[in-house]
Amino acid sequence: MGLLLKIFIPLLGAALAFYFYSASENFNEEMLRGKRVIVTGASSGIGEQMAYHLARMEAHLLLTARTEAKLQKVVERCLELGAASARYVSGSMDSPSLPEELLREAENTWGGLDMLILNHIGQSGFTYFNGDVGQLRKLMEINFVSYVALATAALPMLKESEGSIVVVSSIAGRIGGPFTAPYSATKFALDGFFSSLRQELIIDKVNVSITLCILGYINTESAVRAVSHVIPDTPAPKEECALEIIRGGALRQREVRYPPRAVGSMLLIRSLAPELLDSIIRSSYRVENVRR
Repeated sequence: MGLLLKIFIPLLGAALAFYFYSASENFNEEMLRGKRVIVTGASSGIGEQMAYHLARMEAHLLLTARTEAKLQKVVERCLELGAASARYVSGSMDSPSLPEELLREAENTWGGLDMLILNHIGQSGFTYFNGDVGQLRKLMEINFVSYVALATAALPMLKESEGSIVVVSSIAGRIGGPFTAPYSATKFALDGFFSSLRQELIIDKVNVSITLCILGYINTESAVRAVSHVIPDTPAPKEECALEIIRGGALRQREVRYPPRAVGSMLLIRSLAPELLDSIIRSSYRVENVRR
């Protein structure tokens, strides 16, 4: 059985990678030309790279993040790259008023919305859970509740345009690894809510797609800073990751997995042998470098 798993899992992982990548062959960058797109968490990392890709595709962009100075620079760069238009609204995602402010800006500026990309995250450590329930509540507000609030506020316009919601999540929202308990909880919540919402939209014959993005270890500055001392793997490039997310949203895919082989293989092992996967994860970490 062990030998069969060693042979079968890499082959199936490759097959899954081919399946998820083959769908992107139908993607044409002109699909995004003139589309009205909101991107959250757009001042750095994957969100910033998505903004640049969308700018090259001549989309209209409304970007948001906490840091206004960084957003200004991203907007300037987007305009240089060819964005049809680019604006920003700065603010923290734990603010109850930000979703309405963002959607009011989209309605006043564009008269509608075609795609909502939810990408922001709150700060969380990579360490043993210390029992801080207050911090967990705050992280849940930013990583989960604000996603729901933004999607809810955007739905009327997205229904009118038959648009798309793209939810950037993580392998930590499907597999509970060590040292990420609060973060993982928020990502599991995203999967549950948006998978259920997708079902309701289909039942009501509402043509708004929901794409859930299951990401592995990506070379964003924040991720590398948080986990590179514990996880020895080489992170995948954020530029390619950002493009795959945009492709998945444009093609209205149910799910994007990136990097596809690594994420697909982990999900497969979880289904076949969850305890084996847990053991593999624990043994691959430099646990001695984790601070309590």
